[in-house]
Amino acid sequence: MFELSAEPLSVERVIAAVAHPSAGGIDVFVGVVRDHNEGRPVTRLDYEAYATMAVAEMKRIADEIGAETPGVRLAAAHRVGSLGVGDAAIICAASAVHRGEAFRACKALIDAIKARAPIWKREHGPDGPYWVGWVDARCQDHDEHGHGHGEGALG
Repeated sequence: MFELSAEPLSVERVIAAVAHPSAGGIDVFVGVVRDHNEGRPVTRLDYEAYATMAVAEMKRIADEIGAETPGVRLAAAHRVGSLGVGDAAIICAASAVHRGEAFRACKALIDAIKARAPIWKREHGPDGPYWVGWVDARCQDHDEHGHGHGEGALG
């Protein structure tokens, strides 16, 4: 199960997608919207995605992880639309025969989705909206120019 949803996400649904009798471990990661980023208050996030490509990339990531860890089962659900502080933005789950494999696979899944899936995040706060991860080609110093390029309010 790999999906985008405009509706609130269900941890139970994502777990059910990976659960099976041979799984000795199920690891779950829930990324939630926090109230700050890079010293700025965050009041909400908007997520936009290239839906078909994002789902295809999540499946491709799962196939890669599955090739490295045979028998692992993976699932992920990511929100799109407007989310408030405390809302679940992404849920990833991995099951495997042993807990260590499940932990490693779940971490690999969330890290790769954040790095590769075409899902964009816009933070809102008192200073107005800001696209997270957007790099202005005119910027010379990407670390100290005031609009940041690192982790956003999900992380």
